[in-house]
Amino acid sequence: MPDAILSISGLSKTYATGFHALRNIDLQIRRGEIFALLGPNGAGKTTLISIVCGIVSASAGRVVVDGHDIAVDYRAARSLIGLVPQELTTEAFETVWNTVSFSRGLFGKAPNPAHIEKVLKDLSLWDKKDNTIRTLSGGMKRRLLIAKALSHEPQLLFLDEPTAGVDVTLRQGMWQLVRSLRESGVTVILTTHYIDEAEEMADRIGVISKGEIILVEEKTELMRKLGKKQLTLQLAHPLEHIPQALASYGLALSGGGSELTYTYDARHEHSGIAALLENLDRAGVTFKDLKTSQSSLEDIFVSLVREKEQ
Repeated sequence: MPDAILSISGLSKTYATGFHALRNIDLQIRRGEIFALLGPNGAGKTTLISIVCGIVSASAGRVVVDGHDIAVDYRAARSLIGLVPQELTTEAFETVWNTVSFSRGLFGKAPNPAHIEKVLKDLSLWDKKDNTIRTLSGGMKRRLLIAKALSHEPQLLFLDEPTAGVDVTLRQGMWQLVRSLRESGVTVILTTHYIDEAEEMADRIGVISKGEIILVEEKTELMRKLGKKQLTLQLAHPLEHIPQALASYGLALSGGGSELTYTYDARHEHSGIAALLENLDRAGVTFKDLKTSQSSLEDIFVSLVREKEQ
């Protein structure tokens, strides 16, 4: 892939128990994109992130971050990565300013108060810089983890379930923050259980199940290719059954016979709607209203994982 900031090839992880957490993962992340990695619990999302960040050792395969192999040139590769973990693990009695500055020093970076100030201001933490961490709210602690991850100016930022357990308002604020990070040149990879989070923010989406990447696709292309569309007709007069002349359309009758639903493939240029409406008229079926809807990303995700498990 041209200008890939992260290249993963043949990556596998088998634990001493014999459990295969990852199986032959191949993945390329483009510089400057927001990539969402979706998968159920135990699918391998956190294991994958942990290997790239040097927390867990791979059993096989290769990971290259902006040209630096994480096994051969670990220090250079790791300095390019920021990680925001799920757990809110911070030193309770340290101040916000000190803990973020300390995180920068861990990567051998020279002190840069101006950068730390900018990060704290961008994350709405500047007025809390002298507060101890134990006095912060849960949402502020979540933003503090991001500040620590950004302290050493990484080019690649991992957000592992960034909005788990936070309220809707804070989630939306977090989404805006992630977009601004991308605009500043940071490549963002997020794992999430919230399908709407991926649908709202991601440029591309990967789905992982049982340690295998089962799909990587542009979000808009994924919706176009896999999304089903439905045409729902509100009938003028309820039907007891679907006329035989309409049997080939696979229609579904609901709402006490007052709704007729036609499901068609969104990827097909010819939906068959015009012919359906013409045949409805011939069969004497009239309707007073109609609406169309399309599968959400959640519908698509559930169907993909179900297919993989079968």
